[in-house]
Amino acid sequence: MPTLGVVIAQFNRPITEQMEAQALETAEAAGADVYDVVSVPGVYDAPLAADRLARLESVDAVAVVGTIITGDTDHDQVIADAAAQRLADVSLERDTPVTLGVTGPGMSAAEARERVENAAKAVDGALELLEELPDPALESDR
Repeated sequence: MPTLGVVIAQFNRPITEQMEAQALETAEAAGADVYDVVSVPGVYDAPLAADRLARLESVDAVAVVGTIITGDTDHDQVIADAAAQRLADVSLERDTPVTLGVTGPGMSAAEARERVENAAKAVDGALELLEELPDPALESDR
């Protein structure tokens, strides 16, 4: 049974609460254990939490969930770009699937509310990667 770590960005909390519920329901329905749910202030803070979870031998994959809502500046784009790059880095550096269930940038709160299912997609993606990726430990026996 796969074990997931889940990172929830709290900024835009009414939406991310729904996303958290979607992620946990999806994990349960898939038969995955959730090792821990780590809350962080915002999406920009998620890579550190994802890295800490990915370091744990008990965690097979990490799903990151949050939403980035547009404002009057390009700040949402900066946050999204930085977070996505660092999350990809964590996945590669730790050899652990880290999936991005973050909506935005460039969307309104209403658009973000319409996309809470992206949290479920992040969990499904993490589980699918675990099934599809070869296990390096098994390859060493070849």
